[in-house]
Amino acid sequence: MDSHTGHLGKDLEAMTFAENYHRWILAEFLPFLGNVVAEVGAGTGNFTQLLAATKISSLVAIEPSDDLYRSLLNAVGELDNVQTVRGFFGDHQDRFEQQFDTVLYVNVLEHIEDDLGELQLVHGSLREDGNLCIFVPALSWLYSDIDKEVGHFRRYHKAPLVSLVESAGFEVVEAKYFDLLGIVPWYVAYVLMKKDITGGDVAVYDKAIVPVMRWIEQRVTPPIGKNLLLVGKKRH
Repeated sequence: MDSHTGHLGKDLEAMTFAENYHRWILAEFLPFLGNVVAEVGAGTGNFTQLLAATKISSLVAIEPSDDLYRSLLNAVGELDNVQTVRGFFGDHQDRFEQQFDTVLYVNVLEHIEDDLGELQLVHGSLREDGNLCIFVPALSWLYSDIDKEVGHFRRYHKAPLVSLVESAGFEVVEAKYFDLLGIVPWYVAYVLMKKDITGGDVAVYDKAIVPVMRWIEQRVTPPIGKNLLLVGKKRH
């Protein structure tokens, strides 16, 4: 395991305690999921398991890291509606041409240096009127040592992300900030104090704060947030 994979694995291990958070993200994307779906950067399979339990008939879970891929296989390898693929999305460009109704990037696009090129590949992989679902960390001033250690090239702001997705050939259906309350604890703990993220920190936030924030943000769209959620539709 190289150092980057080690840091990323640590981050993903902490996020295994974020079940409420993952269910919230899935609920936002659920109306845009078709029958044939790809999850890019499936990691250890925590979100993949939630996806597989929905109406999806065929889910392709793609993961380039050998170590994470083994964990992914352990998590979803026996599920009838899931196919796992080891590699980067671009490695299978020809195979994926116009194959999917929906492609998801959940906490993944920030790891890809050429994000525009990646989204252009996704455009080619989608069927007519297919959907692109993106969830990414937001606000450049929240960039911390944790972001750097796990291989984040950036944190996004809404207008530039919308422009990026449009440049890749999509019409933006929805774009909004997510998790307003998470800004302050993240800034204090990880930007100012430079703490490491732990499963305990994630679990406390997931159980105590996330249900409240989900209830609020389903009723009032926040003007800013720790993350960004975007849905784009393939433009012809």
